[in-house]
Amino acid sequence: MTYIQYSVKTLTRLLLLPFAGACIVATASAQFVTYSNDFLNIGAGAAGLAMGGAQVSSVKDATAGYYNPAGLMGVKDKPDFALMHAEYFAGIGKYDYASAAFPINDGKRVLGLSLLRFAVDDIPNTLYLVNPQDGSIDYNNIQTFSSADYAFLLSLAQKLKENENGRWSIGLNTKIIYRDVGSFAHAWGFGFDGGLQYLGKHASFGVVLRDMTTTFNAWSFSFTDQEKQALYLTNNDIPVKSTELTAPQLIVGGSYLFHIGKKVSIRPAIDLDVTFDGKRNTIISSDPVSVDPHIGLELGYKDFVFLRAGINNFQRALADGDTLDQKKVWIYQPSVGAGFKVKFVTIDYAFTNLANQSDPLYTHIFSLKFDIGPLPKKH
Repeated sequence: MTYIQYSVKTLTRLLLLPFAGACIVATASAQFVTYSNDFLNIGAGAAGLAMGGAQVSSVKDATAGYYNPAGLMGVKDKPDFALMHAEYFAGIGKYDYASAAFPINDGKRVLGLSLLRFAVDDIPNTLYLVNPQDGSIDYNNIQTFSSADYAFLLSLAQKLKENENGRWSIGLNTKIIYRDVGSFAHAWGFGFDGGLQYLGKHASFGVVLRDMTTTFNAWSFSFTDQEKQALYLTNNDIPVKSTELTAPQLIVGGSYLFHIGKKVSIRPAIDLDVTFDGKRNTIISSDPVSVDPHIGLELGYKDFVFLRAGINNFQRALADGDTLDQKKVWIYQPSVGAGFKVKFVTIDYAFTNLANQSDPLYTHIFSLKFDIGPLPKKH
């Protein structure tokens, strides 16, 4: 057995320990949920979002912990950090992302840490809006609560082979998920991702198997006696506990780097999200396999200034102005962006439209990447 095989085997055993314990507490009510933990599909970093999320084959910085853990091997000699903040739907939804990557074992491996949070605040709680005794409505009884989703990713990447033509690397993620809905519901979850990447001088390829052992969320609910009574009188079920499962998802991507002279570069990229949990509203939609593409393009000048564009999230929707609700059209999520690098700091920007109908929803996203200098050499 080679040293690489031994290291990967040992790491896999360590990562599977929490999963084994999770399986013990999973209940018979567990079921696959099509869009479970969907906040993990938003994206990370303005550079990747500007390219429509097409990053699996070419990512090589701290955001690789999110897109493809194998890409963390692109972080060499010095730690890399990334920060991002975005607000959706006029500030109703807030999305924060932070990640760090640290070369270890003299650059033979890279350790990555990522934290994601998506939250919606001030959600109206109308549980006591209607008085159960006389049916009267009292708006003063409306209270508000927050719903927040958190994910922590621990990543490890290792080089398989490297020569003058390119580098092969693998990576593993273990993720811990916490979801909180006011004081009513809480969930803990665990999951694992695996990635492979070939990063060449021109052609690059990547593949990621997300939720490869299925990711689960174990929900627990805590209602007061008064809340239970209100739910009962309004014919609502009173949940006790449940477990939802996220089916594995395969992401395959490729990109090619063209050079125009010595200063200009162009990199087109495409990712294909392949799901196996039933028919979805995507370009290729079948049961049980559906395919959703991400298409991106990056134009660089002297590895200093970058312009980016992308398209993703293709869906069939009802056409505006169709009063009969019969005509359907394709909609998609376009995005553009830019970035520039000054010494050890990179600032990226993305501008995306969450719909292309008559009432588009625009979002501005900024992110920051930086390093702190070379790590000290071991003697």
